[in-house]
Amino acid sequence: MDFLDLLISPAYAQTAAAPSPLQPLIMLGVFFAVFWFFLIRPQMKRAKEHRELVAKLGKGDEVIAAGGIAGRIDELGEHFVSIEIADGVKIKVQRSAVATVLPKNTLKSI
Repeated sequence: MDFLDLLISPAYAQTAAAPSPLQPLIMLGVFFAVFWFFLIRPQMKRAKEHRELVAKLGKGDEVIAAGGIAGRIDELGEHFVSIEIADGVKIKVQRSAVATVLPKNTLKSI
């Protein structure tokens, strides 16, 4: 009796079966499902919500741009939005740069 016989039973080592050829495919499918539910699907959901938010923008909406600039929408274009950030101060940003629409009269309380 040698040292390995103490760690691994000789009968178990002799009856080891060959792995199934489907086992790697099953594991690949499991990994894809995990990535889909934890990474891809939530990102697609957030992108869809942002597209809907940008499509519903209207004149007078109070928004926060991606850079953290808060203001009121003054003009809407196809690709750009003019945001009034102070009296007489307007900036143009891309529509997709609008990160959040605030409730009405939020800017007065800031």
